[in-house]
Amino acid sequence: MDLPYLIYAPGTPKAKTHQLKFGVNTIGRGMDNSIVLFDESLSRQHAEIALAQDGVTITDRNSLNGTFVNESKINHSKLKNGDSIRFGKAICQFVEGIASPPPKLVQNDTDSEISILKQVSPEQTRITIPNSLYPVTTDISILKLSQQDASLRAMAKLEILLQVSKEFASPEEPENLLEKILNLLFEIMHVDRAVILLVNQLTGQLEQKAFKLRPGIPVIGQFYSKKITNFVRNKGRAILSDDACIDKRLRNSESVVIQGIHGAMCAPLKPRESVIGVLYVDNLSLSHVYSGEDLEFLTCLTNQAAIAIDNSQLYQQIQAEAVMRNKLERFFPQAVSRKLREEGNLGIVDREVTALFCDISQFTEMSSQMAPRQIIEMLNEYFQVMVEEIVFAYEGTLEKYIGDALFAVWGAPYQQADDPERAIKAAIAMQWAVRRLNHQWRQQGRRTISIHIGLNTGKVAAGNIGSEKLIQYAAIGDTTNVTSRICGVAKAGEILISQGTFAKLRDRTLPLERMPPVKVKGKEEALQLYRLLWEQVPLL
Repeated sequence: MDLPYLIYAPGTPKAKTHQLKFGVNTIGRGMDNSIVLFDESLSRQHAEIALAQDGVTITDRNSLNGTFVNESKINHSKLKNGDSIRFGKAICQFVEGIASPPPKLVQNDTDSEISILKQVSPEQTRITIPNSLYPVTTDISILKLSQQDASLRAMAKLEILLQVSKEFASPEEPENLLEKILNLLFEIMHVDRAVILLVNQLTGQLEQKAFKLRPGIPVIGQFYSKKITNFVRNKGRAILSDDACIDKRLRNSESVVIQGIHGAMCAPLKPRESVIGVLYVDNLSLSHVYSGEDLEFLTCLTNQAAIAIDNSQLYQQIQAEAVMRNKLERFFPQAVSRKLREEGNLGIVDREVTALFCDISQFTEMSSQMAPRQIIEMLNEYFQVMVEEIVFAYEGTLEKYIGDALFAVWGAPYQQADDPERAIKAAIAMQWAVRRLNHQWRQQGRRTISIHIGLNTGKVAAGNIGSEKLIQYAAIGDTTNVTSRICGVAKAGEILISQGTFAKLRDRTLPLERMPPVKVKGKEEALQLYRLLWEQVPLL
């Protein structure tokens, strides 16, 4: 069966070939995909291509910008040779590969199955200037160095590695970085083929992420020895396997036998304690082409590459977290998004909160005289001020919008000693803000509004109400219901607070007017409320 592949950006200088494997190949921006395409128009998991005995199919994975085959948007479709595929804005071409047998399951490796001439631990090859000056015994080397003297070769290798470190100094997109690593490798060493495999964080398996071939070497399917790469990944040591194709201990390794690998080196990508991947190179024509010097230098080079890849992945992670933080802060209150980042979930907790319910007076009557678009534009401008400039500024948590009303709490998910005062200050700021908005709208010939606000303090159960994937932060309890009733009692331009909030106030200088007890729906006893004379409080 043919092994097909994708060509990214075909016919351009950025063209890159991605070999497809049997089974499911995932495509997207996320590093956990089989094929990673760094294009902002792609979703993290954009699409998948499935290879089976009866053909090749492509399926869109509910991507934001869609998947297109020959410019027709698809959910699921069969692929044929030469098809143009567009993931968002990223253009690829599907090409059927050359004949090659399907891959077989890899058996468990043992040390005795690989012909190892030398092993090197990455820690032993961390280069410092004094170490690089030690003489090195050299046999035949594939390093592109003209010097024969061991000391001069050591200095030359040090200069190369210093230059490599400069090349890797700045963070890059992982795809560009892997290509740069392989290009530098081919500039420095005589090799036929090289491949970088990285550990998939979800599956724990090595996956091919980039490869390079010497001109004239045909493109085939998997060309590296899984026995060698798995051994190096598991042991964390670089190995040199010389003249591998005649070693009877490797006869069960399909790639070695079929392709006639005569020499292979493989080094772990190990920036710190754990191996994040491997770098594999081999030769197809000459026996005894690699030396111990070559393996040590390859390990040094791989050490530099491992640090660069780790930094690149960390940089991507930081960027992803910044994007996620931006999304959280767009869709959730700042306090809720902070809690999510700190703990990863929103468990239900019992808290005392001060709740604020704010409603636009006579909104139903007013909206019946306005076009829907005008209503939305007015509410967006109004909520921008009420929530972002006031609720968040006073460190409150917006729980929800209810039509023209908003409900916010102070005390969950974070609690402060002056939560009641903060809530009251926010209510006063809202009334002054409406007066300012009305002045602007009146000058623009637009309608003006009035708001009425109720506040109450008491116990609630606060946390995520819903599922883990669909987060809705809420405060549930009689306290919130009573807050809504108090708001309903308040008239246009009024702020009313409950006895519970009054009892918690530390600032007794606020201008409060005790009201006669008021009966509200759902409560047998009348509520003792206080009218806050907010106009007597200077704008804060």
